[in-house]
Amino acid sequence: MTAADDAGTAAETEAAEDRADAPAGHVLLAGAPGSPVLLHVPHSSRVLPPEVRAGIVLGDAELERELDHITDAHTEQIAAVAAASAGATPWRFVNRLSRLVVDPERFPDEREEMLAAGMGAVYTRTTHRAELRPAGFDPAPLVARYFEPYAEAMTRAVEARLAAAGRVVIVDVHSYPTTALPYELHGDGPRPPVCLGTDAFHTPPALLAAARRAFAGFGGVGTDSPFAGTYVPLAHYGRDPRVSALMVEIRRDTYMSEPGGPAGPGARALGVALAALVDAVTDELPGEVPGEVPEAR
Repeated sequence: MTAADDAGTAAETEAAEDRADAPAGHVLLAGAPGSPVLLHVPHSSRVLPPEVRAGIVLGDAELERELDHITDAHTEQIAAVAAASAGATPWRFVNRLSRLVVDPERFPDEREEMLAAGMGAVYTRTTHRAELRPAGFDPAPLVARYFEPYAEAMTRAVEARLAAAGRVVIVDVHSYPTTALPYELHGDGPRPPVCLGTDAFHTPPALLAAARRAFAGFGGVGTDSPFAGTYVPLAHYGRDPRVSALMVEIRRDTYMSEPGGPAGPGARALGVALAALVDAVTDELPGEVPGEVPEAR
């Protein structure tokens, strides 16, 4: 057995341990042992544990409507199509709880700009800026129970890919509404069919170019508007050039009825396009080192 085989086996074992030990809130779905690609699906679920639901002030009908607006519906399905269609199956890290429990992609402290809208790691306001949780709500228990274990498990998943493949490409799979919602801090910018969120350190130009090619058939691809940035575990953020990252934000009218409606044929087409991106980045992208940002040319 080669060193690479050893690394792949160790990564598979660690992934299995993650699945066994993880809270019900998230799951790591195994891909090809040597794949560097990790699809991250953080906002696709509508599930709220009863004890979390009890802390939300909305009535049942109001809550269902809020879930229609805030959930990135069917993105888990899009990632599943991509995994089934790719030449080498990517790994998938999927949040099985609603982002109304905790939002794993927020900073858990004052660095988070969405605190201004009542949407830090634990939301206190709705998409329409109404009260979601009562004044004085203490987010610490939810952060300890859900946010921190999620972040730790995602960090382990990234480190397993580094051990197995020597690098990792995190692709966040999101969606966003066709019309801006009141909570959006930057909702007045362009809203292309596909928005690619980038990071100056973690998104090399070749990764961005591969994504532009993969999603070219959906009527337009933009960058960092209306949503910007990527998700990288804090242990690696801004310091590990082996970790590349890209956020894929899909405008919901390209694949579903809004808000909260069923998926249409666009969902499968987007999954196939995502698979094309997975295939492009599974092999080392020519001319770039993941995580390094070359000088402008």
